[in-house]
Amino acid sequence: MGKVRDRFWLWGHEAGSHNGMWHLPRPSRMTPAEAAYYMGIPNVVMVRFRNLPKPPFDQYALSLAPLKRVTWSIVGDSSTVDNNAGGSDLEEVLRLSRKCPNIQAAIMDDFFHRPSDCLTPTEDPYSRYTVAELHDFRRRLHAAPRPLDLWVVLYEHQLDLPLSAHLAACDVVNFWTWSARNLPDLEANLRRVEALAPAQRKILGCYMWDYGPGAPMPVEMMEHQCRVGLEWLASGRIDGLVFLASCICDMEIETVEWTRQWIARVGDQPLAIEGTCK
Repeated sequence: MGKVRDRFWLWGHEAGSHNGMWHLPRPSRMTPAEAAYYMGIPNVVMVRFRNLPKPPFDQYALSLAPLKRVTWSIVGDSSTVDNNAGGSDLEEVLRLSRKCPNIQAAIMDDFFHRPSDCLTPTEDPYSRYTVAELHDFRRRLHAAPRPLDLWVVLYEHQLDLPLSAHLAACDVVNFWTWSARNLPDLEANLRRVEALAPAQRKILGCYMWDYGPGAPMPVEMMEHQCRVGLEWLASGRIDGLVFLASCICDMEIETVEWTRQWIARVGDQPLAIEGTCK
């Protein structure tokens, strides 16, 4: 049946990606592979941030080869303008997956937006690529020699947008709560995600820093999202948890250390319900 930690993922960025941002306490030099080892997490979601890393990704993939599973971004964060319309990393990730058997999925980060918030005009008023393009992404990922899943990031402040058709074109919804003050609404918001995307698998995103206001994540809020996430994982409502991010794991942040100890405590528990996540 596997262990609980088999369903844990670490959100990975190039070392130092968040240095000097969001009022974080000090610089980081930790790589995604180092952070995964430090946190005791066997899977990584590797995402481009501010256009980095630049393809080809082979050397980055080599450092992640000992990990069980890797999900790689084909659309990076919102500042990765390389990946705006027509510039996805789909071809690169498909190529890389043919030589790296632990690459099992592709992800699109910061994918949705309100029309008024979009700095770079797109063909779709709510997303960086159209629904038709999403279906093409998914078709090509599924047609790979080892079929890959298509993940997409969805934030709680986007739940009122008309995104059902977009989400239906994906395999997995990675759901995040940007500001810790909204974490008490996690249960109600997951129900909204389930209504928007009833057929898609869900993976809960857990911030270890409160990026909304740029402040420490209260330990009680970290404990809340981990406890609720573990309950949902055991009941089959979600298929995993992602902890963000590798580039803050060596900053001696209280919630990072709490999370590391929590993972050590619960990670080897048998998973009571076998879900469908690869």
